[in-house]
Amino acid sequence: MRKSKEKGRSGSLRPARLEKPEWIKMRPEEVEELVVSLHRKGYPLSMIGTILRDQYGIPLVKAVTGKSVLQILRERGLAPEIPEDLLNLMKRAVRVRKHLDEHPKDYHSKRGLQLIESKIHRLAKYYKREGILPPDWKYDPSKVALYT
Repeated sequence: MRKSKEKGRSGSLRPARLEKPEWIKMRPEEVEELVVSLHRKGYPLSMIGTILRDQYGIPLVKAVTGKSVLQILRERGLAPEIPEDLLNLMKRAVRVRKHLDEHPKDYHSKRGLQLIESKIHRLAKYYKREGILPPDWKYDPSKVALYT
């Protein structure tokens, strides 16, 4: 039996219903302003949701405002030009490339870089198809620093 493939059951769950809980006293406009202020402080989208949950007791922004964090930022013209998951993969690939410059014989990391970059290409293809990225967008490891 392969124990490494067994997965645990722990982890947080999203709220079951998309309705505003009664303990939240903030108005939707206040929550939107809070989202914008956290974004201006430099927090990524996923971190904004976590901060709102842990510090302000807002389990789900969409339940309070009717809009997701990304929709709120798009309305204000503050949405990131590259989706967060794609940007995180690109940063990870840059770190592995830097490692490979120092350790060129690390074949396991070379394989890992191939896998990361294939994920980047698949995700970019999806985002181009959905119209989130421009059709002429290409992944270039040397230009990742421009997006951060």
